[in-house]
Amino acid sequence: MILDKIREGAIVTGGSGFIGSHMVDNLITSNIDNIVVIDNLSSGDYLNISKYVDNGRIIFHKSDLSKSYIDEKLLNGVDTIFHFAAYPEVRFFDDPSKYFEDNVRSTFNLLEAIRKSSVKYLIFSSSSTIYGKPKIFPTPEQYGPLVPISHYGSSKLACEALISSFSHTYGFSSYVFRFANVVGPRSKHGIIWDFIKKIKQDNKQLSILGDGTQSKSYIYIQDCIDAMLLSFKDLNDPVNILNIGTEDAIDVISIADLVCSNMGIDNIEYNFIKSTLDGSGWIGDVKSMNLDISKVQKLGFNPRYSSKDALSLAIKEILHSSKNI
Repeated sequence: MILDKIREGAIVTGGSGFIGSHMVDNLITSNIDNIVVIDNLSSGDYLNISKYVDNGRIIFHKSDLSKSYIDEKLLNGVDTIFHFAAYPEVRFFDDPSKYFEDNVRSTFNLLEAIRKSSVKYLIFSSSSTIYGKPKIFPTPEQYGPLVPISHYGSSKLACEALISSFSHTYGFSSYVFRFANVVGPRSKHGIIWDFIKKIKQDNKQLSILGDGTQSKSYIYIQDCIDAMLLSFKDLNDPVNILNIGTEDAIDVISIADLVCSNMGIDNIEYNFIKSTLDGSGWIGDVKSMNLDISKVQKLGFNPRYSSKDALSLAIKEILHSSKNI
């Protein structure tokens, strides 16, 4: 696994955010030394990693990768970079430049720094949204053509293309992980967060975007991290692409039922807001998503939680820790 390959040190971009901070936790637990977190704190929370900064386990560097390259000094003694920094909102189309600047340009600037360094491994968090509306379910990594329907998905696919060209040209290895919907503590956006917030405002009715039949896979955060760390066995191609998710899926109405049940809400009315012809939640929303994870399973990974169990656990944790939603 990658932990065995980190001989010198690691950089985690977006390391104060949801997935990035959990990766930092795992690196610390595995006694990886020389960890640098780079984050502009636009969507992350410094409190997620502050204890490690205070006790000297990591170095925190506040920086916006879309504005500048990484300081070359930070790359000294680093052989692995985990790249989580990105604009995380899928449901946003008022300003497409956000996705270009925060996702594409920041990735390009990172790659420019890598090609001038001794970094050996780049780990990139991509997304199932790059598949657009696939005709094959579960959707395998080799599916094509890739036609994303959201700015978020297109920006992630553009990043994948840049990573591929840089890896093949400059001789470092990249691992591209296409995530299903990741849920768990520290997440501050997504369907769980939206439903809890709405119900706290009005526990008599819940507005639901789409027709409620949208069906997608959800993976618990620690399962996601475990899959990433297990997936480096015997993968030596310049670019290695793997889906990470669960084998099942769950519809939006069932998720609403789970949230209401955990909040002790009965007799709530669901109001469906249908703004697209196919019943998806919004323009750019993929109505159905279920990834083929057989490739990562062959490397030894199997999720501990189903989509429903992952959501149930995440709902409880978010309700417990987020009193101010």
